Amino acid sequence: MGTGTEHGATIRWFYRVLAVLNVTGALLVIGLLLLVNADALGRTFFSAPILGVIEIVELSLVAIVFLALGDAVRAGRLTRSEGLLTLLGDRAPRFSRALRVLFDLIAAAFLGLIVVGGVPRAIESYERGEFKGTAQLFTVPEWPVKLIIVVGSIAGILAFLVLVWGELRPRRRR
Repeated sequence: MGTGTEHGATIRWFYRVLAVLNVTGALLVIGLLLLVNADALGRTFFSAPILGVIEIVELSLVAIVFLALGDAVRAGRLTRSEGLLTLLGDRAPRFSRALRVLFDLIAAAFLGLIVVGGVPRAIESYERGEFKGTAQLFTVPEWPVKLIIVVGSIAGILAFLVLVWGELRPRRRR
């Protein structure tokens, strides 16, 4: 088994990957902002909407959520109720830690179900050439978003497992 610094370097590298995924999602948000505004301007001033905006927005919103998921877990920004855990943290710290570990493992398991169901769907979508939109008007392939769902779920699983590892490793006393 390696030293703690090896684990630290691996985790820092993983956190960089999570940040890249999150930034990719943020850039997608900016792209959607520009696209929707261009569509609105085209509709207003030229009576010419941009084809496929609805389909692109629909798929992009799902992609954005899963691109940001792992980094949200890492940063503690994923929405959850901390009231009970905070209360227990003062009165029963071991029980509070055990609940945190349990909650994080359950979250990782649910994301695991998404991966197990998502991999075959992404492959099938790619092989069949599935798309959103109207043929011969505007189409966009679905498989990239299905792949992002799988990748984002795996990133989320790993982020939850890093949290669990952090809760379970021995605490240093100062």
